[in-house]
Amino acid sequence: MATFRKWLPLVFIGLVLVLGFNMCSTYNALVQKDEQVRKAWSQVENQYQRRMDLIPNLVETVKGYADFEKSTLQAVVEARANATRVTIQADELTPENLQRYEQAQGALSSALGRLLAVAENYPNLKANENFLSLQNQLEGTENRIAVERKNFNEVVGQYNSYVRRFPTNLYAGMMGFSQKAYFQSTPGAERAPQVKF
Repeated sequence: MATFRKWLPLVFIGLVLVLGFNMCSTYNALVQKDEQVRKAWSQVENQYQRRMDLIPNLVETVKGYADFEKSTLQAVVEARANATRVTIQADELTPENLQRYEQAQGALSSALGRLLAVAENYPNLKANENFLSLQNQLEGTENRIAVERKNFNEVVGQYNSYVRRFPTNLYAGMMGFSQKAYFQSTPGAERAPQVKF
């Protein structure tokens, strides 16, 4: 019994050290995964910013056609202004914030879609090299946005599964780490649009 009491403090110190090392290792892994989420979010924002930067040039090109529908141009300008006002920091990636962000970006996508659809009625505009170049750049940017959103969701999935794993889930809340939101499709996206001729 005396021998056990002699070793008891050493066993206790050993357990505290193991627990401390485990917490440090877990914290460092959480920080690394959180940084990966931030990096992926930054890439999503970069692609949305690329689209924002193309829009003024597109609007100016279209404005050159005097009879072009002014309400369509105005809708694009307003949607762009609204989308630039909705920003999210990487540490604020909650489902509600991400939904607000996506709604603003979706409204801009919709306005751009209407602009490009109306442009089909203007053969001279469709033949304009600047317009065609901007249209191609926008299409490429939309593809880049989709790729970066997919990458973001993958990184968030890895982060969220790590945060929820035992024993990480015990430490994560104490250390200020919580699950992040995913990009989700907009409501109604599961239904194919109807095309009527």
